[in-house]
Amino acid sequence: MSTGQARVPAFRVPTWRELVATPQGLLRALRVWPPYRFAGIRVEHIAPDWSEAVVSLGLHPTTRNYVGTQFGGSLFSMTDPFFMLLLLHQLGSDYVVWDQRGEIEFVRPGRTRVQARMTLDPAAVEEIRAAAASGDKVLRWFETEIVDTAGEVVARVRRQLYVRLKPTTGS
Repeated sequence: MSTGQARVPAFRVPTWRELVATPQGLLRALRVWPPYRFAGIRVEHIAPDWSEAVVSLGLHPTTRNYVGTQFGGSLFSMTDPFFMLLLLHQLGSDYVVWDQRGEIEFVRPGRTRVQARMTLDPAAVEEIRAAAASGDKVLRWFETEIVDTAGEVVARVRRQLYVRLKPTTGS
C-alpha cells in the first residue's frame, strides 16, 4: 500500500441509531430488547411507512399474575412506546416527541395470547404537524385495544403524546 492511500476498514459496526433507523431494524432490535424479551412481549410487525405496529404477549408461567391471567403491568407495557416511535418517525427529526401520559382500562381477564395493534392515521399526523408549526406544544391522545385470540377486548389503552417543533438555530 502506498503512503498516500487511506486504509478502508473491511467492516464497520453500525451505530444504534443506524440500526433502528428502519422499521425492520427497529423490529429486530425490539425483539431482543431485554425488557420485552424477558416480559414475554413480542413485536410482530412495524409497517414500512411507520404507520402501524403490532405487538403480542403470550400467556406463560412468567407472564401470569396471582390468579393465572395476563399480568396487568405487561399488558400496559406492551403498548409502550409504540405510538411515540411511530409518530417520531412520521414527523421526522425536526420534532420532539415524548410519551406524556398513559391510561389503561382492564375489561376482562387475559386468558390467552393477546395482541395490540397501534395505528397512526395520516390525517392525525398532518393535524399534529400543522398544530406544532407555531412552535407550541401539542398534546394528542392515541388509543388501542388489546384483544385475545378470540378477538375479545381484554384492555383499552390510551397514551398521550407531547409534540413540539424543535427550535431552529442560527436563524
